[in-house]
Amino acid sequence: MKLLMFYMPSFWYRTHAKSLAEAPDVEISREVPHCVVVLVQAEEDDPAKGKKVLDKLLKNAKWLAGKFDTKRVVLHFFSHLSESRSDPEYARRLLDEAAERLGNAGYEPHVTPFGYFCEMKLHIGGESLAKVFKAF
Repeated sequence: MKLLMFYMPSFWYRTHAKSLAEAPDVEISREVPHCVVVLVQAEEDDPAKGKKVLDKLLKNAKWLAGKFDTKRVVLHFFSHLSESRSDPEYARRLLDEAAERLGNAGYEPHVTPFGYFCEMKLHIGGESLAKVFKAF
């Protein structure tokens, strides 16, 4: 798994085009203020690692959100951080489970539509910790 995480005073996205033909038709535009955005790359060997992958994803997202005193976490599948890619269905389930667990823990999770390229406006904070890369 690879994570590229940002603290963003504001994040806006809009669905642009499908990247997976089987994705449901969705048109959405949303702005999320004062949030942590987590770009997630699920890799081919992640399913074999079991629950550890989800636990580490959540631990890292919560850690960064805590550094910036926010409960808003945006999860976006981003298959550009590695050559190794998991099955899309595994990645979708991983994001859905992460969002559910974040919500159960008092966070406000947002998941960008899976299977879509999105247009984005990124306002990334200037602090050193506003930009974090993790691989596990």
